[in-house]
Amino acid sequence: MGKVIEKLGRVKESYEKIIEFLNRFDRNRTFRFSSQELRDMFQELFDKFRESVVDAVCGSEIGEAERWRDVLLEASKDVIKRFGLVDVIFSKELSSFIKDPKKHLMKKIFLYVHDLLRGRVSFEDFASTAYSAIVTSLRTNMRTIYQNWVFLSILSLLHEHGFRIIYPELGVISLERHSRQKLGYIPPNVVLRKGFMHVSFFIEAPRPITWEDTHDLSRIWSLYTALRPDMLVYGDALFNIIDLEKSPPIIRPHIIIECKELPDWYLRVRYIRGPLAKPLSAEEWRSKWLIGLRQGLADVLGIEVKKVDTMMEEKKSIRLKDEQIVQLYKAVYKPDIMIVVSRCETPESIKRKLEDQGIIVIDNVGFCRENLRQVAEIIISIASKYSSERYREDLNILSIVEALISRRLGRNVSRDVVYRVIIEFLMRNIDQLVSEIEKASNVTS
Repeated sequence: MGKVIEKLGRVKESYEKIIEFLNRFDRNRTFRFSSQELRDMFQELFDKFRESVVDAVCGSEIGEAERWRDVLLEASKDVIKRFGLVDVIFSKELSSFIKDPKKHLMKKIFLYVHDLLRGRVSFEDFASTAYSAIVTSLRTNMRTIYQNWVFLSILSLLHEHGFRIIYPELGVISLERHSRQKLGYIPPNVVLRKGFMHVSFFIEAPRPITWEDTHDLSRIWSLYTALRPDMLVYGDALFNIIDLEKSPPIIRPHIIIECKELPDWYLRVRYIRGPLAKPLSAEEWRSKWLIGLRQGLADVLGIEVKKVDTMMEEKKSIRLKDEQIVQLYKAVYKPDIMIVVSRCETPESIKRKLEDQGIIVIDNVGFCRENLRQVAEIIISIASKYSSERYREDLNILSIVEALISRRLGRNVSRDVVYRVIIEFLMRNIDQLVSEIEKASNVTS
């Protein structure tokens, strides 16, 4: 706390100026002023104070954030050009950060500054809260930038090997995961194809899907508590990875890719709650949401909320280092291959420990796309393996159909003709086929 106060001590002058202004023109802290001139003066002081806080916390890192931003945008332009896309869309949070990193961080302390100016919190409490909000936002967005750059760079390398995008069909790749599960399933971000090979990417995919009542919530609760690796990769064309009968509740990934942007990522500690969390009923879930809503309204309106009974304690967590979390991902999801992509060099002792667990560490990658070529080659090998298996299965089915038709006709028919006619027949009767599959699916379930 002492370091935080020391770091933010230099903003005291800016803080005192705005307090002096408010004491003169807005003693009741309504933030309403009698003239446009006063409103403009307040806004200028308000913005300067927020800017001074951001500069004090992380001013030296803004330049680096802008350099990372520029590298990401170049990777995005490259992928758009290679695949003939319309656009690559980033998350709402990252888009705001990319537009102007400093202004984005200033937004994060908007309400905290209002609380400070109204006298609801002390300067020391404000300093602690604002510092945490700024640092958390900066770290989260820098992490997302690197993760997205790794993903786009892999797409670019796969394009060099002849892969083309078959999903999404409209030429717009969304790297956003929020709200993509509204239809009750988890869709991919991108599906690629080359010949018989397919690759499906799911970025931060295990997330909750829509639910309506307690029964639905109990079925999909595991998605609320599922561990969330950076990237799940499948050597197949998958458009939904939900499998609620399994634990974890998704189809087993063929590859997991974890991206580490920090030089000392292996020292970072996180609390993992995951499957240790106790399930909530829909009623409990709704109650918690309403409490948050009422509290938010109380803060905005400046009124008090009656105290509510403490809810049942449901939080249980374990404290793990990032290297242990990587091992946990591998143990829980059981991928064919687990890869860690580190921007910086990783100590040999950490690499050996992970490699002994069967985890591939590709470090010192920086922002050099060529350093990710090994990742692309691993993905291609997995896609080749699973496409070969599917191809053999398809050939077996086709051989059976070919034999049945030849026997009925009393003469041999070429496989090419059989295949072409089957496709044409299916396309003419696609609605009936979908109806029959739906019936069979309902009976099975």
